[in-house]
Amino acid sequence: SRQKLEMGIGRAFEKRPVSKEKIEKMINEVEEQLAKTGRKEVKSSFIGELLMKKIRKLDNVAYIRFASVYKDFQDIRDFKSALKEV
Repeated sequence: SRQKLEMGIGRAFEKRPVSKEKIEKMINEVEEQLAKTGRKEVKSSFIGELLMKKIRKLDNVAYIRFASVYKDFQDIRDFKSALKEV
């Protein structure tokens, strides 16, 4: 649901210098991509991967925050691996 997207993304971008308009645009783009699939239901992993790509383009810190929850980081090695990606 859009509300779930907004909540998760909102936490990732909390106190980050990214405008609400850019975040809203990103959410709209994700919704459009999901609508284009033509499916009524889409796996959460597909949505998560879409979001991670878009978040990474906007803000690296928000990306790490989102990835840490989405990928369920367990220790510092997980964070180091994600940091190498950015």
